[in-house]
Amino acid sequence: MEQSENIQETQEVLQEERPVISLKNINIYQRNILVLPQVNMSVRKGEFVYLIGKTGSGKSSILKTLIAEVPAEGEEAYINGYDLLKLKKRDIPQLRKSLGVVFQDYQLLSDMTVLDNLMYVLRATRWKDKLAMGNRCEEVLDMVGLATKDFRYPYQLSGGEQQRVCIARALLNKPEILLADEPTGNLDPITSEEIFKIFHDINKNSGTTVLMATHNFSMIDKFASRTICIENGKLIDSVL
Repeated sequence: MEQSENIQETQEVLQEERPVISLKNINIYQRNILVLPQVNMSVRKGEFVYLIGKTGSGKSSILKTLIAEVPAEGEEAYINGYDLLKLKKRDIPQLRKSLGVVFQDYQLLSDMTVLDNLMYVLRATRWKDKLAMGNRCEEVLDMVGLATKDFRYPYQLSGGEQQRVCIARALLNKPEILLADEPTGNLDPITSEEIFKIFHDINKNSGTTVLMATHNFSMIDKFASRTICIENGKLIDSVL
């Protein structure tokens, strides 16, 4: 009995140590042009990792590969248990449902209120219980400090508030991994700091893994964490 329990504990530890994102010798493309050859990168559960590099270096292309917007090509590509090299088109929506994605451009539906924007996503991801849907919207809006803005339209919100809505939207399905592509690219320094703090609070409080592509170096200095830099077509990891 004791041996069985030890085996189970060992398996749990191994599962915990296994990366939730793993790329091995993966070629990263941008509009069918190879921008990063043989990329190797891994992120473990609960980590907060910055992905930095010059504009056009391939940061966004890596994220697009991880959400299966750009096909993966190479030796190994896993995210949250999904094998990107073998992923069928019909399974892509389920993959994306397991992830949270925040873009630089907010991509909110302008003719819908904040609440309706969130409800739209829940319906699209097959939530049925209206009470549960409303409660989840309230939860995520409270997490980003927008509990009183649910009936506002996007045009009635500041840029920082719109980005908070996008973060709330990304959290709706309780993703294990949150991917962010230049989430403060259009924001002033004070608002950028608020947004960075929200991401770090989410990581700290819920254990959500965060991979953020950014060039906001002042915020990286203020909210220090593991950093992977793309330089001359290679990934340089701060932990190495």
